[in-house]
Order: sequence, then C-alpha cells, then structure tokens
Amino acid sequence: MVAHRLLIGLAGLMGAAGVALAAASAHGADASRLASASAMLLFHATAILAVIALLAGGLLHGGIGLVAALGFVVGAALFAGDLTLRQYAGHALFPMAAPTGGTVMIGGWLAGTLAAVVKRK
Repeated sequence: MVAHRLLIGLAGLMGAAGVALAAASAHGADASRLASASAMLLFHATAILAVIALLAGGLLHGGIGLVAALGFVVGAALFAGDLTLRQYAGHALFPMAAPTGGTVMIGGWLAGTLAAVVKRK
C-alpha cells in the first residue's frame, strides 16, 4: 500500500534526523535541549514502523491506525522542529508549536489504542 510505504520512508527520515540531533546534542556546547527532540523523533519513528507492522498483520483497524501513524509524524515534526529552531535560530516555529506537537503525539497514541480495540472491517 502506498500510504504504508510513505510512512516507512517518513519513519526513516525521522530516524536519521533523530540520530543527527543526538549527535548535535552530544557534541554541541549548549545543545542539551536537542536531546529531547532526538528522543521524540527516534521513539516515534519506531512507533510508526510498529503501527505499519500491526496494520500489515491485521491487528489494527486500518483507517484509525493510519491516523495514529500520521499523528506520530506530525506531532514529532512539530515538537522536534520547534526545539531545533529555538536552539539554532533563537525563535520558535510558531507559538506553542512544541506543546501542540506533544498533544498531537498523545492523540496518535490514543488513536493507536482505539485502532487496537475497534473491530477491523
């Protein structure tokens, strides 16, 4: 399925960005807030791959599972993007971008839970 391949590709990009931010936080003089951005990207990239595997195995409701995975992509991008811009550019992505990203990630986890309990069609 095209959506699955796209999400797998996005998970790979998120993982690569997470490793780059981890390296920046480890080697940067004042880059400690990048560690949490790195963790969010790496953790949610793995979660996307898990959702795709569970969808392929028929263990999640298809549409709701895709919403969960998209929530991980959008939420992690907002969260990590905001923290990275604050670190390197000195300003936020937009007001409340990181909390919005966190809320979207929470919504993704709740959607994943719902996808697991709703009967698959």
